[in-house]
Amino acid sequence: MVACPTDSRAHQGARAGRTVCPKCRSPARAAHRRERPALSVEWGRMGRMSEHSLPDDARPEQADALPEYAERVLEVTELIPPGRVMTYGDVAEWLEEGGPRQVGRVMSLYGGGVPWWRVVRADGVLLAGHELEALGHYRAEGTPLKEASRAAEGHLPRLDLKRARWDGGERAQGHT
Repeated sequence: MVACPTDSRAHQGARAGRTVCPKCRSPARAAHRRERPALSVEWGRMGRMSEHSLPDDARPEQADALPEYAERVLEVTELIPPGRVMTYGDVAEWLEEGGPRQVGRVMSLYGGGVPWWRVVRADGVLLAGHELEALGHYRAEGTPLKEASRAAEGHLPRLDLKRARWDGGERAQGHT
């Protein structure tokens, strides 16, 4: 380790957990570190898309109107019978549009007014932060569950997707 040439007390940069003393950094490197790239969103704040971020011709006429895709996801959620579930991917496949992440986003923003507990993760793990509330709904509806092993975090059961999964069979009988 080389002592810092600008410090008369032989300061070493390694003492502060660095391999190079911050005082001895080259001016070009120091200038590069101070420059921050310009982003369209403030640092550390990734907010929701709002109607203000949409082009003028794409803004909804009614401020409280749901996006068309969100309405379709919520309609499918309401079709799932009590005691049955669909995964996020199942809903997207049933709609023939989007994917699991898009369905999850819709459910996180708008799903409070529908039986949200019937749209689940593909591994059967209960929704983080809502485990006990969802478990109450599953038990009340008779949704098949797998008992938790002792190694399972919090000893919460999982959904038995082999028995609880709904394939949307009523779609062939007139639902769209």
